[in-house]
Amino acid sequence: MRPVTLSTLPPDPPGRWRALGSLATAEFLAMATWFSASAVVPELQLRWSLTPAGAALMTVAVQVGFVVGAVLSATLSLADVFPARRVVAAGAAGAAAANLGLLVASGAGTATLLRFATGLCLAAVYPPAMKAMSTWFRRGRGLALGIMVGAITLGSALPHLVRAVGGLDWRVVIVTTSAASLLGGVLALVGRDGPFPFPRARFEPRQALRVLADRDVRLASYGYFGHMWELYAMWAWVAVYLAASFEASGASPTAGARAASSVAFAAIGAGALGSVLGGVLGDRCGRPLAASVSLVASGSAAVVAGLVWGGPPALVVAVVVFWGLWVVADSAQFSTLVTELADQRYVGTAVTLQLALGYVLTVPTIWWVPLLVEAVGWRSAFLVLVPGPVVGTVAMRTLARRLGDGRLDAARSGSR
Repeated sequence: MRPVTLSTLPPDPPGRWRALGSLATAEFLAMATWFSASAVVPELQLRWSLTPAGAALMTVAVQVGFVVGAVLSATLSLADVFPARRVVAAGAAGAAAANLGLLVASGAGTATLLRFATGLCLAAVYPPAMKAMSTWFRRGRGLALGIMVGAITLGSALPHLVRAVGGLDWRVVIVTTSAASLLGGVLALVGRDGPFPFPRARFEPRQALRVLADRDVRLASYGYFGHMWELYAMWAWVAVYLAASFEASGASPTAGARAASSVAFAAIGAGALGSVLGGVLGDRCGRPLAASVSLVASGSAAVVAGLVWGGPPALVVAVVVFWGLWVVADSAQFSTLVTELADQRYVGTAVTLQLALGYVLTVPTIWWVPLLVEAVGWRSAFLVLVPGPVVGTVAMRTLARRLGDGRLDAARSGSR
């Protein structure tokens, strides 16, 4: 069979950029609730007398909720059985409602349950949107999904921006991010899917396990797992790291907290540019190579961040923004690989299952970082993240060698 290449694929259709802009905006707004509580951890610690472990548990609860939601979605093949945009809208509305519940939560226990519910609902936002956008692109799917991940990254950073601009009132952050999520759900209903639909699937629970039977899909997933080992722990604790570093270098607690929120937004937001850059590299140079570059860069930054902690603020900011640029630049490449290499009837299930397993691996690192800070300090705490990029790089290099037989063209072009 003649290998599929960029030149043999039909051109991506008119209207694709409008559809991408609409859906990316919906994702940007809908994902604002993810770190809404993490952005105001200092205020919540005072309000509910949270220990570092309790603060970590609230953040972990979102991850666990997302995992449970993603597993249920994958088992029921929701992203393949129901219209993706309606699933996204329902998930965004649910996340907004759960997030607003923090305003009336009686304590840390109730708040943790609400954060779990937020993650559960967000599992219906991320994977279906990735699938919906894939129906508009084949030649430029890597770039398109990179833009989608960039929008999700900016949405995740939005609570830090709200806190920096709106002051230290945690309720402003909660209300604003809930409103953004609800609006994102409404925008998800605007527009339609593209002319490259995936085959219609029927409900088949066993398919959730079959999607990982393909070795290439497994390798793409191993790369993703290494990426996730690092990503969310960095996102969850970077503002706390920055505040502590600024105070150690002489800033007052209030000034350090405000500056940390601004820089945290810039660092996480830089990942939006990194996601687009990763998409361009993936389409032009191959997704495994693009992912490898990102993994090496971000893993190196995790090491350097500890070395510069408490040093000149400009140096700390530069390292953290560089880290934020690369830590998520490879994310879309793993999802794109799965959309290209998995059974096309169950792409939504395959992407959702990959995400679910990846988010399981975010739980230990989010939990361990603050505990390591107490034990060994910030200079060594982030070293626990480094094994993830190492494992991910090995998986990507192995996949690149396997795809050198002609299937590499498929993994570059967006079709198999």
